[in-house]
Amino acid sequence: MTPTQSSLIYVVIGASALALVFAILLARWVLSRSRGTPEMQKISNAIQQGAEAYLARQYKTIGLLSLVVAALLGIGYGYFRHTTANDPVQDPKTFAMYVTASFLLGALSSAVAGYVGMWVSIRTNIRVAAAAMTSLNDALQTALRGGAVSGLFTVAMSLLGVGGLFAALSAMAPQGMDANEWARHIPFLIVGYGFGASFVALFAQLGGGIYTKAADVGADLVGKGGAGIP
Repeated sequence: MTPTQSSLIYVVIGASALALVFAILLARWVLSRSRGTPEMQKISNAIQQGAEAYLARQYKTIGLLSLVVAALLGIGYGYFRHTTANDPVQDPKTFAMYVTASFLLGALSSAVAGYVGMWVSIRTNIRVAAAAMTSLNDALQTALRGGAVSGLFTVAMSLLGVGGLFAALSAMAPQGMDANEWARHIPFLIVGYGFGASFVALFAQLGGGIYTKAADVGADLVGKGGAGIP
């Protein structure tokens, strides 16, 4: 890998680290805002308990599924896939190790980004509602900054994972192989990262959609019952 390419990798890693720091600062600012009246806090606490219970159950299931898929990837690449001359690593078990490790890292990165985003969001809503009682501008700023935490964490974790893997594997070039040639092979070794991140995100999105829809329907039924609407 050329010095320019190495510099770009470290720029990506540095920018990702700065994005994480900025997201943490935004989260601290949001969490420092008022939580409103005791009645508002009571409802907010109930929402937080329900959301966190759901997250704990969902991520436990996703974690188990990720381990199963990682094991299948390792077995498939290590014992059933035949290597070709174009493969970056000729030893099937070594190839399987790279793919499986990148898959697990991608799954972990996606899970962390999703959990942090959800954790901040369920604490932002009460603060937005409290701010809206006094100032529309404060409410908009709180909502935007709370939402930015999730976006920044998602992008930063993705780039940090890919950049970190690329930098780590760049230093692990096999003896006798040109560094530039090895750099061209690295994307094929970390292809599991994208699969792992997408795997977790898919189940999180589907499960979250079902959970929120169930809560929405439940709230409608309670509201109709309270208002005497059949």
